Amino acid sequence: MSNPKTILHELLGEHQYPEIEARYNVTPGQTSAVVTVGEDDSRCLTNMQWGLVPSCLKEPTTGHRMINARVETVGEKPAFRESVAHRRCLVPADGFYEWQKSAGGKQPYLLRLNKGAPFGFAGLWDCWRGSDGHVLKTFTILTTVANALVEPIHKRMPVILDRQQREAWLLPWAGSEGIRQFCDPFPASAMETIPVSAYVNNPAHDSVKCVQAVPLPHRQTLF
Repeated sequence: MSNPKTILHELLGEHQYPEIEARYNVTPGQTSAVVTVGEDDSRCLTNMQWGLVPSCLKEPTTGHRMINARVETVGEKPAFRESVAHRRCLVPADGFYEWQKSAGGKQPYLLRLNKGAPFGFAGLWDCWRGSDGHVLKTFTILTTVANALVEPIHKRMPVILDRQQREAWLLPWAGSEGIRQFCDPFPASAMETIPVSAYVNNPAHDSVKCVQAVPLPHRQTLF
């Protein structure tokens, strides 16, 4: 979230939320702000770790493997079933990274909505509680097939929700009903790709340098 104030206003409207710092490179295992629904149907902002740890696990050892879930089949997976029904969330963002493989290595790209407009990923969250009282809140981001813009870079992409979809996503559901409406990828015409430097490859790097455009290597093209 390079512009957290704008993003959170888009997702939370007039709901009260704490100020958070800009982030330019959130990686699996790190903590990020997530929008959930409170008991009074209010929108809440909570810091959670990226990499879902199902509450049914005895030990939180496999959370790093569950950074994503396929929207097409998520309702069928035991690890996600309860979260699909009761613990949906929005992951605030204004961009994400993917890497295109080539003979010369991997070229990172920043993918975002046109003009850097804010949005929310469809996500699921869970709360793991240890026998010693330790509480760990985690989330995962849903993915779908890539649109025409993203497909040359990666075969899948996160589920990006428009305003109407965000409200529908956060409504209470029974089981996996209604999931199909979220399977279509976000329109390619509403997105843009920006080549960035390998600086973003290091999880310790979290500055505006991560999102700065760079020239593509000679003769490398997307299409």
